[in-house]
Amino acid sequence: MKKTILFIGLFIGLMSCNQPTGNHPDFEANVEIAKKFIQLHEVEDYKTQESLLHDDLLWQPPVYGAPQYGKAEHVEAMKMYQTMFDNITYEAQNWLPGVNAETGMLDGSVRTYGTWKGTHTESGKSFSLTSYHTMDFKEGKIVAGGDFFDFGGFMASFIPEEDGTASE
Repeated sequence: MKKTILFIGLFIGLMSCNQPTGNHPDFEANVEIAKKFIQLHEVEDYKTQESLLHDDLLWQPPVYGAPQYGKAEHVEAMKMYQTMFDNITYEAQNWLPGVNAETGMLDGSVRTYGTWKGTHTESGKSFSLTSYHTMDFKEGKIVAGGDFFDFGGFMASFIPEEDGTASE
């Protein structure tokens, strides 16, 4: 009986060693990089944003059926948003730690839910867009991530209706 209790105690002790406690050592620094990346989007500085992207970047755009793309394509997407919209702001609800999909262990990645606001330059219509973003890091740069929101509905909201106004 003593051996059984000892074994159970040892098993529980070993299992608890594998559970994540606190944050990954790189998490706080990566949050600051993620915040800077978003702040640069707000001031429409895609060139400095590009310096925060790893050359091996793989990004998942929010477009239905779109495959991941690389750094050059993501820079073009950032430029598109910065041309199409003014007064861009992001209000984060949170900055969350991510985990490795294979191990479930904290990996220093950053997740954020929040709301983008701004003005569509062509129509003058303001917007408020709830979104989710992921960012993985390598060598202090963003190496992977994605944007998750209703891209089609968002863009369709700026199409003028027959009376000449943008849809609501």
